[in-house]
Amino acid sequence: MEKSEFLEQHVFNELKKVKTGVESVEAQSFSESDFEIILKRIEHFGIGAYKIEAWQEDKVVDTSSHEDFKKKVTDSSWYKKAFLTLKTRQAGLSYSASYKISPKLLARDPFVASPTKSADDVQEAKDLTED
Repeated sequence: MEKSEFLEQHVFNELKKVKTGVESVEAQSFSESDFEIILKRIEHFGIGAYKIEAWQEDKVVDTSSHEDFKKKVTDSSWYKKAFLTLKTRQAGLSYSASYKISPKLLARDPFVASPTKSADDVQEAKDLTED
């Protein structure tokens, strides 16, 4: 699964994007309340955040990164604190982030149903039950 596809299906799903003039999947901006949901979701999945940008209309007005806090990208403490600081400074902004998703998470996408059984598997199961 692609990074952008994972974000759309599991992190941004059912949330309303705010138009900022930037069309990149990662640069999609969300309201304060929706971005708070996003942060909970990325923490749940173990997704890292490199930086958070605060937007007012189509301009970035503030930014914060894991380097500012001297924390690893996947340490949720930095982005929780950064978001709290940003939203306290100024109300009514929208927010975006750049994300780090491990290849293992993309490869095992936990929401994909297991593959269907092959005809050989079905026949083998029948043979075992007939004995």
